[in-house]
Parts: sequence; structure tokens; C-alpha cells
Amino acid sequence: MWVIRLVLTVLVVVLLLLLGVLAHVITWAIGLFKPEIVPGIRSVYARMAMAVVWFFGGGKETVIGLENIPRDRAVLFVGNHRSLLDVVLAGKLIPFPVGFIAKMELQKVPLLNLQMRDINCLFIDRKDDRQALKVVLKAIEMVKGGQSMFVFPEGTRSKEEGVLLPFHAGSFKIATKAKAPIVPVTIVNMGDVLEDHFPRLKRVPVVIEFGEPIETASMDRNEQKELPERVRNIIADTYQKNAALIRPKTS
Repeated sequence: MWVIRLVLTVLVVVLLLLLGVLAHVITWAIGLFKPEIVPGIRSVYARMAMAVVWFFGGGKETVIGLENIPRDRAVLFVGNHRSLLDVVLAGKLIPFPVGFIAKMELQKVPLLNLQMRDINCLFIDRKDDRQALKVVLKAIEMVKGGQSMFVFPEGTRSKEEGVLLPFHAGSFKIATKAKAPIVPVTIVNMGDVLEDHFPRLKRVPVVIEFGEPIETASMDRNEQKELPERVRNIIADTYQKNAALIRPKTS
């Protein structure tokens, strides 16, 4: 049964990527006359596509705290990273355009890279400090301009469920320099959907919580310095709290 589900999910992903090329062309044409509506259209398509992928390949999610997301200004979402599907789940739930800061390797994936650029994703090379700095500076300007962004400050996926890697401090400058609020995003049990038994997909319980926004506009230097550990502790504590909501793993 899981093989059928995996094949269906892969076929759906390929179909959506192909349809995304059509959406790119159509929105490009629309942009010649009404460029201001293009980001919204592309965001709607991206969220719909992520929702379809999650329907076929994701788990059974419990969503907490959507009301915590500010709707009146750009936000930096900061989340823990366990799975390839983290972006799919979070992306389908955030109710407005958001770009993700992704690893450089995804820029080389045909069709996917096009659609990621369409929703203002940025590609970062963690091994190249100069390039990473340019990406952070670009993200700061985008947030100042009203574009919300999502970053996984661990820099790579954790290999063990419930274990957070160190948070890179540079990611938080996107919020502090842009004076934007940070919304912590905690995702629980995502590894049991795919990574713990790749390539098998399991429809298991997952919990995602959007925490209360942390204002950064008035932070002094010491508060900014402590911010990465503060957010990491919030996510760690939230993870432990919500892990209790997960039933014993199922086949």
C-alpha cells in the first residue's frame, strides 16, 4: 500500500511542477499589465500545490496558533527542521505570500527552482560565508519591503526526531535589521512521515504550532545577541509540550 501512495505522491508532484510552469507563463503575461497582483496569484498556486502534496504524502496534522501570525506586516518565520515536508506543511498553512530560505542544492532542481523563485525563495550556500551574507542582506531588504520570509536556522535537517541543532545567529539579523517580528514555528513528529523510513510514507500524527510573535524593533544589542538561543528554547519547550499530543507511532 505504501508503494502505491509513494508513486501517486511522486506523480502528483511532477504534475504540479509542470502545471507550475504554465502558471509561471500566465502570471508573467499578467505581470505585463498588472504586476502588483502577480505575487498573490503565485502564492495562491504555491499554497494549493503544497496542500495537494500534503494530502497525498503528508501526515495527519494538528495545527495550533494560526491566530498568532500578524497579518498587517512582514514576518520572519523561524522553524525547526526535520523533514523535506516541513516546507510543504508550513507553506500550505501560512495565509499570505512567504518566501523560504533554502539550501543552494535546490536551485539546481529543474522546474522546482523556477517555482521557488516565483514565490521569492532565496538559495543559500552555508559553506560560502560571502554568499550567505549576500542572501541575508537580500532577505532583510525583502522583509523591509513587505515580503515575509521563512528560515530554518539549524541550516540543515536534524537527523534525530526531537533534537534541535544549534541555531545560526545570522538568520536572526533578517528580523532585527528589518525590525520585523519573529514567529517561532515548531513541528513535531515529521520524521516519522518520511525520513525515519525513507522512501516509505506514513500517515502519522504531526503537530505544528505557530508561536506568539517576538517583537524585535526595540531590542538592544544584548537582547539581539540572546535572540537565537531564546527562540531555540521556545521551540524546544513547545516541542516537548506538543510531543505529548502524539499518539504511539502507527504503521
